[in-house]
Amino acid sequence: MLYPSVDTLMNHIDSKYTLCTISALRARELKEEQQDPEFTGKDYDSSKLVGAALQEIDEGTLGYKHKE
Repeated sequence: MLYPSVDTLMNHIDSKYTLCTISALRARELKEEQQDPEFTGKDYDSSKLVGAALQEIDEGTLGYKHKE
């Protein structure tokens, strides 16, 4: 079973499309951050960057706001 589950993540994000988009963008940011020589990083449960982004969404450290 995947952690965090999609059902849990949907409590934080209103649509699966938005969830996919936000996690992909954050995974790219994490990849760029890791290439920085001064990067100290955070320990994530997942070894994959998308999994790390999903973990951040589940923890509430990553979110978004709708543009009006």
